[in-house]
Amino acid sequence: MFAFVLDRLISHGNLTVVDASGNARHFGDGSGTPVTIRLHKKKLEWQLGLNPYLKLGEAYMDGTLTIDAPARIYDALDIILSNVGIAWAHPLAKLVGRIRRAKRRIDQFNPVGKAQANVAHHYDLDAGLYDLFLDTDKQYSCAYFETPDMSLEAAQLAKKRHIAAKLNLSPETHVLEIGCGWGGMALYIARETGARVTGVTLSEEQHKIATERAALAGLSDRVKFRLQDYREVEETFDRIVSVGMYEHVGVHHYDEFATKLHALLKPNGIALIHTIGRLDEPGATNPWIAKYIFPGGYIPALSEVAPTLERQQLLLNDLEVLRLHYASTLRHWRNRFLARWDDAVALYDEQFARMWEFYLAGSETSFRHEGMVVFQFQLTREIDALPLTRDYISDWERDHYDPLVQEKSVSGG
Repeated sequence: MFAFVLDRLISHGNLTVVDASGNARHFGDGSGTPVTIRLHKKKLEWQLGLNPYLKLGEAYMDGTLTIDAPARIYDALDIILSNVGIAWAHPLAKLVGRIRRAKRRIDQFNPVGKAQANVAHHYDLDAGLYDLFLDTDKQYSCAYFETPDMSLEAAQLAKKRHIAAKLNLSPETHVLEIGCGWGGMALYIARETGARVTGVTLSEEQHKIATERAALAGLSDRVKFRLQDYREVEETFDRIVSVGMYEHVGVHHYDEFATKLHALLKPNGIALIHTIGRLDEPGATNPWIAKYIFPGGYIPALSEVAPTLERQQLLLNDLEVLRLHYASTLRHWRNRFLARWDDAVALYDEQFARMWEFYLAGSETSFRHEGMVVFQFQLTREIDALPLTRDYISDWERDHYDPLVQEKSVSGG
């Protein structure tokens, strides 16, 4: 069944599949680096053919599907997804996808208690895991590659600078960060502008580390972190920033998020939402990602976000679409993770390491071939809250570009 699907799917590339009986089938036009997939159970071919979006990852995790060296799972996914693109693998997969989409409001129902449990599933893992592949500032979101050859540290610094520029900050502003991660964005804003920052997170591990970092940086008087759901915040703020959190809101809660954003933002305030998005129509979360990586998560289409902003009178001042920046970010993460493979196995086990590799590889190929991008929504409540032209963004970035800081970031210092 799997071979039947691949035969109709793969038109370019050099892919070989060896089944459990040792029979080899070749797919593609022979171009590019050859990749060989080996299946070690007979029933796996049918499972992969009927439900590839779940079973491919599970089979790689449990070792019933392997890739001949020197290739890795990324190389196999790159061939397959570059042929599939944003289409479905086959009609049955499309039908299953429609069913998943129909029930997504149930799958993504994220009330306060469940939202915290979903966050803990991913972000309260051993902190040493993230040290294996993130930059020194522990930025776990899309970097901003001003040039293709930038280091990961430099590109993550550029991301923070780019976002801060869009917030049009001053020392008098009070900033709320929804989903503050390990604190890097909040600390950057406080250092660069003197603004006060309140960060909220649902991850106990992130809250602990972010608070420690603020104290070590001598910024505890200006940066406060809370273990709190954004829906429970009561104050109002001059600025609101959220980086990589909207993906966890759930489609059922988009209006709730927009309503709360409007309530938290002062009349002349500015908000910046940085989120993964899809360029095609609304869909459903990949079942393997939903089961093993991000329960309750969903990548929105623009057509799903814009109406909720309109209904809550949040004015879209600027929308930037970052193409392929996340693919480059994920390539850095994947290469770093593979270089520390033995450390990942020591933290958990071989199966977990294969799961994480599949997550990084699958995510990267999704951004390269499946229409995934990053949206940056700049929002206000008042039409005149920002300058008339976008020059203030580039001016701020230029004024806050410190070659010494950049060099330190590039070197990992």
